[in-house]
Amino acid sequence: MTEIEKLRHISPKEFALLGMQDLAYIKRIAVAEGSAFAIYAADGTQVAQLPDREIAFATVRQHDLEPVSVH
Repeated sequence: MTEIEKLRHISPKEFALLGMQDLAYIKRIAVAEGSAFAIYAADGTQVAQLPDREIAFATVRQHDLEPVSVH
């Protein structure tokens, strides 16, 4: 079975997970000092909290992940 044929037969759950290991989500959060930017893994686990959006994006890219902004 070719790779294309395998893709045609994946389940909806498998399809939803495609590429998830390559993404990290960045979201503004409220903290005691005002606001910060949290980095979340694709499964929703918070992995970091940084004071600046640009630093958060740079941190994600340093780890070879694609940052996605969450509003």
